[in-house]
Amino acid sequence: MRLLGDILRQSLATLWAHKLRSFLTMFGIAWGVGSLLLLVGLGEGFRSGQAKQLATLGQDIMFVFPGRIPAVEGSLQSGQTYHFTFDDYLALRRDAHTLKTVSAVINREDIRAVSEYGSTNGQVFGVAPEYNQIRTIPIGTGRWFNDQDNTEHRRLAVVGWELLKNIFPGRPAVGATMLLNGVRFDIIGVLAKVGQDGNNGTNARIFVPIETMRELFPLKGENVENAISFINYRPLNKAEHLASKAEVHEIIARRHNFNPRLEDAFDDWDTIENSQKVDKIFNAMDYFLGVVGLVTLGLGAIGIVNIMLVSVTERTREIGIRKALGARRDDVLLQFLIESVILALLGGALGVLGGIVIAKGVTAIIGMPSSIKLWAVFAGLVVAASVGVFFGVYPARKAARLDPIVALRFEM
Repeated sequence: MRLLGDILRQSLATLWAHKLRSFLTMFGIAWGVGSLLLLVGLGEGFRSGQAKQLATLGQDIMFVFPGRIPAVEGSLQSGQTYHFTFDDYLALRRDAHTLKTVSAVINREDIRAVSEYGSTNGQVFGVAPEYNQIRTIPIGTGRWFNDQDNTEHRRLAVVGWELLKNIFPGRPAVGATMLLNGVRFDIIGVLAKVGQDGNNGTNARIFVPIETMRELFPLKGENVENAISFINYRPLNKAEHLASKAEVHEIIARRHNFNPRLEDAFDDWDTIENSQKVDKIFNAMDYFLGVVGLVTLGLGAIGIVNIMLVSVTERTREIGIRKALGARRDDVLLQFLIESVILALLGGALGVLGGIVIAKGVTAIIGMPSSIKLWAVFAGLVVAASVGVFFGVYPARKAARLDPIVALRFEM
């Protein structure tokens, strides 16, 4: 242990005696480790940011909107718009076997919300009680609808956080009343802010039971009797979401007498598929950025080999004297190997520190998300140490194998 301590002190003294050369060598390693950490951190930040963004909608949710179907059954040349109906929704609840939960949605944006303190035009959603099991609907105060509220067509509302600024500024809303197109509604709940910046559309919505919505505010237009705007659902099994989508298409198409495989008949938004695509993109980015970082690190490793070979050449007489005084081959090997590892580790530590600082700076200045994981920091230091060992072996072995007589006669 004492011998190891002496070798360590001598190695540090040697590196300090050649400060500029040592720093430039460490800089190559630091650049490689820092680049690797920064690039992977930014990639992971984007990935986690996308996951959080999708989580503001809900977990594993799927949307289906009506598209266009043939105006004449069997014709592929003509098309017409159609509407989902409330009976389509009931059929999905009754007949679908691959859905965890499903909710019809009636969306109106022309309903005036008025309280004794102010008024606003809000986006009113008529939804089933199960809607909060599909979408992210965090209740800040009060409660959500239940089945009894829905079946009894109760005139109740849950208000988004953003709307309170206009209709209940600085005042409690739960227990108060408001008018929706002149119809009185009791407010039973207020949503907590959805999304980090509160810019999610849910914050500006008013939710009412769908049976109440159908009774008081059905969709307007031609041929919209019993119509709904769209359907939200969650698959029973996330891995089989495509089977759930196919089943939804099959049931609705059967009810409207068209081929469920018509491409234009449905407009789907599958957050599970989107998430999988994003994961594939970021996995590819991680691999690419990892390769870029490793190549950069490899260039730094070449610098270690070169510097250590130069060091061996410069210290040939020193090695000869040490061997003549009784130093063993292993002692010389260990000294040069320790110098190489110290250079790599210090460079790796500088790279880790620089990667973290730059990542945080990028996040603070331009808002680009970053996520430096502990495993990435540990991996960076391990890789740096491994580089020091692997690329320091050859110069160290060359120094250890020098013949002391030849080394003593060496002239620079």
